[in-house]
Amino acid sequence: MSSDATGGPDSDTATRIKALESLLLEKGLIETSAIEELIDMFENRLGPWNGAKVVARAWTDPGFKEALLRDGTETIAEMGFEALQGEDMVVVENSAEVHNIVVCTLCSCYPWAVLGLPPVWYKSAPYRARAARDPRAVLREFGTEIGADTEVRVWDSNAELRYLVLPERPAGTEALDAAALAELVTRDSMIGVSLVAPP
Repeated sequence: MSSDATGGPDSDTATRIKALESLLLEKGLIETSAIEELIDMFENRLGPWNGAKVVARAWTDPGFKEALLRDGTETIAEMGFEALQGEDMVVVENSAEVHNIVVCTLCSCYPWAVLGLPPVWYKSAPYRARAARDPRAVLREFGTEIGADTEVRVWDSNAELRYLVLPERPAGTEALDAAALAELVTRDSMIGVSLVAPP
């Protein structure tokens, strides 16, 4: 039995990936630098920390927030987080009156540049069906209680258009700077299934 770099046994998936990589390199269909670039992108440049920086800046910079809500694609790209597949970004804002939740009812379209890889539950058929049909029940399952007088809006992502929720800034954070605020923001709050907890 072979072992990986951490000393544990290779999984079947890891073994297949290594075999595929070797075959692609041997046939000259891909270069080592391209593989390293992809690994670096997924390990270091994509992730919810990008979206958290966007949210924190919107909370602390009214001009940026206005631009973000007007043209999410361009404003997010100006921060260096460009869409990977050419899709447009729309940012929807949570408030006391409106709570937004994002789903992709057809598959798993997701804003990778600002949220990284989608969680397993986001891609699951039950979430995709129920978030559109009964979003309040889905929110409760995530531990998120929304007032009866708050409107819940469901946004359906697709191949051309992705959504990012701008969550409400929690009370008691007035003295925090953007870096500290970004630490509070979670991936789930930017999908809309949870709220940002106060510090």
